[in-house]
Amino acid sequence: MTPAQDPFYIVKDEIQDSIDKAQDTFHQWKQTPANTGEYVHLTKELLTSCESILWQVDELEKAISVAERDPAYYGLNEAEIGRRRKWTSTARNQVLTLKRNVEGGRQKSAFEHSTNPSEAIRSKKHISQENDEFIASESDQQMLLIKRQDEELDMLSASVQRIGGVGLTIHDELVGQEKLLGELSLDMETTSNRLDFVQKRVAMVMKKASLKGQIMMIAFLVILFIILFVLVFLT
Repeated sequence: MTPAQDPFYIVKDEIQDSIDKAQDTFHQWKQTPANTGEYVHLTKELLTSCESILWQVDELEKAISVAERDPAYYGLNEAEIGRRRKWTSTARNQVLTLKRNVEGGRQKSAFEHSTNPSEAIRSKKHISQENDEFIASESDQQMLLIKRQDEELDMLSASVQRIGGVGLTIHDELVGQEKLLGELSLDMETTSNRLDFVQKRVAMVMKKASLKGQIMMIAFLVILFIILFVLVFLT
């Protein structure tokens, strides 16, 4: 299987694209003034992206663990498994570093702009609200993902049922054809036995009959044939 066809490399490219986009957003976030609407928006976007990428990396590592149990079955070897493990580990570290920087920058910004107790309280409330919104957003994403997985499982189940129905139909057809062949074989065997019996009787009669008797039988058969011919074609 070529890398272009391997599901691992397809997912790997998608994750790498997400990491690259998150890093571009992170550079934009660092240049944005703190405590602005754009800063808050970019912060939420970065944290959400990091969580999503980490989830994808976890799923990819689970797939690697499955393949690691029987590499030959999946057309892999130990070296390839090691390269895949190394890539997921590097990707995870990149995303975790990015996430820690964003969280640290958000907390530092909130601390620097809290010059009095009332502002500190408002800042804590704001952070708490952001956390609640982030948790709600993550919950919505997880629910959407679960819904998609359920839909895919339903489609897969329907496909399996259709394939099973086709298999049962083919089985019934084969059973019916086998029954017909058996009946045909039985009829042929019965007919063959009857022909053998007739041939043996004729041979016995011919053997016992004298030459004169054979001539008389032939004459009788000729006369019978002429009579049947006249009855069939001339009447």
